[in-house]
Amino acid sequence: MTRLGRLAAGLATAVALSVTASGCVTVHGELEVVPGATESEAARALEEFTTAYNEADKAYDPALDADRVTGSLGAINQAGLRARQKNSPDGNASHRPLELTDASFTIPLKAGWPRWFVADTDSNRDQDTGKLDTRWLLAFVKTGPDALWKAAYLAVVTPAQLPRFRLDGDGRAEPVDSSAGQLAVAPAELGTAYTGYLKDGTPDVFAPGPATSAWRDARRNTRVAGFSYQYADQPLDGGTFAPLGLTTQDGGALVFFSSRHFERQTAARGLRPPVNPDVQALLTGEVKSSLTKERVSSQLVYVPAKPGGRVRVLNRLPGLTAARGS
Repeated sequence: MTRLGRLAAGLATAVALSVTASGCVTVHGELEVVPGATESEAARALEEFTTAYNEADKAYDPALDADRVTGSLGAINQAGLRARQKNSPDGNASHRPLELTDASFTIPLKAGWPRWFVADTDSNRDQDTGKLDTRWLLAFVKTGPDALWKAAYLAVVTPAQLPRFRLDGDGRAEPVDSSAGQLAVAPAELGTAYTGYLKDGTPDVFAPGPATSAWRDARRNTRVAGFSYQYADQPLDGGTFAPLGLTTQDGGALVFFSSRHFERQTAARGLRPPVNPDVQALLTGEVKSSLTKERVSSQLVYVPAKPGGRVRVLNRLPGLTAARGS
């Protein structure tokens, strides 16, 4: 294993342990297929998330919304708040409350736990002007009858990007099994397929775009005088990072999934990798000749049914979660 690979594995261990400790719970005996939530319950979960998010953002205090986020969104949110708290201990002087309005909810039928739903909202954080109109999609997860609803995924998309979901007569959605064989890529395999594609282009199942071919080319062609770059990628597909998918009318699926990415910058003799305040706030070790950044990323993709078509990445949300110097 390369030094970068060992470092990636080491940084991942702490996250893996936390996932194991807080992973999803199945309550035995609840075999009836029921809606994951009621409309009023979903609306209340969105409202409580937004309130907690705003309190945490105003104070730059991760504890204030730690019980309302999980999965990749939780990892990104909590690390970002820790960094900003360290750099601005008096809080966010520029705080502007997040507003999520015009919400609709897609609620799948499901037996047992965890249960989940997707909120499709309008946000005051974008600029809705004609073709630039965007929607915030948040996937909420509840791991047991006494657990809180937590936001696990966030994606920002245009309405035109979204396929139509397959709904029953009561308007309930159909969740996709993680091992669904009718899809071009099963949801459980998306993280492995994505990280494999970024490494060497295989499997070649992703449509060209900013989060696939363009990103892979940019990493291969990074050139900075006096510095070399190495990359390592890992799937995140278990526990609180499990993929969530809904069946679409055409037999495909809309799926959220997670991944972890490492970037190592090594300096030539006499040079030192630059460290900005956000990186410094999450840094362990001392940056002498190398700096490794760890990011967690969530993706929203459209997966077509077999036999044709490629997976389209509709949105990618990355966030710095750790850094190490050596």
